[in-house]
Amino acid sequence: MPSGDRLSRRALLGSIAGGVGAALAGCSLPDSEPDATTTAVDEDRARALAERFAPTIYFDRNERWFPTDPSRYESERDGQTVVDGFDAFEGYVRDGGSTDPPAPTAFYHVVEYAGSPLAVVQYWLYSAFDQFSANFHWHDWELLQVFVDTETDELQLYVASSHSRKVPNNEYLDPDGRPRVLSELGSHSSGLSVNDDPDAFQRLPLGGDAADITNSIVEEIEDVASIPMAYGLPRDEGLQLPFVVPELDGTPLYDHERLPSVESADLVPEGLTVRSFDALSSPPADLPTRETGFRFEHRGRDADADVSYELAPTADLEHIAAFTGPQLSFEFSVPDFAEDLVSGHITTSGTPWKQPRYDAPASDITDPAHRETLANRYDAIGAPPARNQVVASVTNAVSADDAPEDEGLITVDSPTELFALLQSDPEAVPTFQGLAVVQDVSEGEHTLTVNGAGVTPHSETVAVPDEGTSVAGVDGEIPVVAQENALKLEVDPRNAEADLTALAVEDDFAGRLYDAPLDGPDAVYVHRGGAFTTEVRDAADELGAFRVNPDTTGPVRLDRPETGKASLATYLADVGEETQAQVDAVAGETAAGGKGNAVSGLATALAAVAEAARAAAENANAGDRRAADRRLDAVASRLGTVSDRLAAARGDLPDGLANAVDNRLGQAQRRSEQAKTAEKL
Repeated sequence: MPSGDRLSRRALLGSIAGGVGAALAGCSLPDSEPDATTTAVDEDRARALAERFAPTIYFDRNERWFPTDPSRYESERDGQTVVDGFDAFEGYVRDGGSTDPPAPTAFYHVVEYAGSPLAVVQYWLYSAFDQFSANFHWHDWELLQVFVDTETDELQLYVASSHSRKVPNNEYLDPDGRPRVLSELGSHSSGLSVNDDPDAFQRLPLGGDAADITNSIVEEIEDVASIPMAYGLPRDEGLQLPFVVPELDGTPLYDHERLPSVESADLVPEGLTVRSFDALSSPPADLPTRETGFRFEHRGRDADADVSYELAPTADLEHIAAFTGPQLSFEFSVPDFAEDLVSGHITTSGTPWKQPRYDAPASDITDPAHRETLANRYDAIGAPPARNQVVASVTNAVSADDAPEDEGLITVDSPTELFALLQSDPEAVPTFQGLAVVQDVSEGEHTLTVNGAGVTPHSETVAVPDEGTSVAGVDGEIPVVAQENALKLEVDPRNAEADLTALAVEDDFAGRLYDAPLDGPDAVYVHRGGAFTTEVRDAADELGAFRVNPDTTGPVRLDRPETGKASLATYLADVGEETQAQVDAVAGETAAGGKGNAVSGLATALAAVAEAARAAAENANAGDRRAADRRLDAVASRLGTVSDRLAAARGDLPDGLANAVDNRLGQAQRRSEQAKTAEKL
């Protein structure tokens, strides 16, 4: 859909209630069962099936690498046949490149399950190069699988490969008609098209048209519930997606001496690319959305295609032992306060006939409901295995219109798709509709990093159980910050008396933005336009809180964060004094007009809160629990007075300040109760 028509994630709530996606949600996950073995279908029958379902393939008008025959670029190395990345890239460009695609070919492999009428037609598409935003490499193999019942002649399932095994594929259960593939620019990730608009992707069933996927919906995160969990085709959904220029030894690939025919024009156009994620102070805007360029059709089909491709069996290529090339690099920054593991992790793709899914097609079904449906229909297909995955909704933190200037935030849908990475398995995965989903994650603690063009990277620890879905962030939301607005908030617990185990950050308006385990020095990037409460928790489940309202460009550091009554009471005093000063300033302005009494009364009530809280902190630090609690009782009573005075003064306060006082009052009441019940002084 055009960018102006993009649905916000919250607007999608309930939009497909009763639709296919909703029907697939909540499936049970029985214990994994092995699939039956497969055997290759005889050559004539395989060819007939391959021709019957040969897909129409739509490519972006800015695409540079179309499906070709890699055997054109093979060579011998150490007694083996290989395809070298330099040879393939240079040869492809020399032979015509994107202006006259050489040897357009789709390779097929057809197998059937033993004792079953279920057959699978695989279409393997080879491109000489892959250029995306978070994963690019020499060579690229994409896979479309067509599951068909050869007895009933009915299609069962389409599975179109996404970026990696870590990202949900685009799948469609019980399709009707020959498949259409929408190839993503640069990456060649395969979107599906089954609706009435053949060259456009539609995630949801809208306007009477079917959706192009039947993947199960996201259930674990309330704000994005009802979004089908599949990669899709972001630029066709009106989402910004900048591409990155691949580098080798610190220079752009097109400057390499072994690629004399390759120029910058042979990569994704400059208007869609950035040199690195850190090259921008904020996320890019106004990037062009997807627009169809070439339509590829099988040569044997009578169709008005832009390019006709050949069909050839993968057996023609199985003599190739490897697809090789040096490791490439790009900048995926990990915060320097997090584990430093990621740099230049992009390498070549694998060899299809050495992959498990080549002869075990159902192993590539990423949606458990789809696999369970096939398992119910065919004894040859085992029940879906339990799957560990990490999910989060990635948003942007920006200034709130209803807050005082530079003192409040709100989170909004990210204007660009971003990328997530588990540093224990450094394979960056793109978000879709702002969702980060990393599948097949091992049990244990992992460091999750989220990054993207123009934002500061975010890292946090995520605990993954032995089975199920782990939700990262706060209630599944991870807000990132544009680099131009980022402020580093550091916490060093090494000098604290207690063993600190968790760190959280809340903004007066946006609420809780960060909440993660704490084990040693940690930090988080926050928007400098916020006003924050930093919370720590210790091993005894005691809390501490600290006020951070930054007025500096440098990092803010908490060197000795403590928990207990004294910490919480000090926080209450700091908030009371900060807010009193702001209200006092307004009282001085309104007094001249004769309307300052209510505002002055509010300021006086806030001063009384600060005074009692400061005294409570002193009593707690002196070890006098009874006196501290009496003072905290006074704080609670005086907060009630603040509430009354705020109601009387609201009409004389600027809207932003009135809202801020209201929000801080709620925070103070909560912290007052925590201070009173704290065991630790």
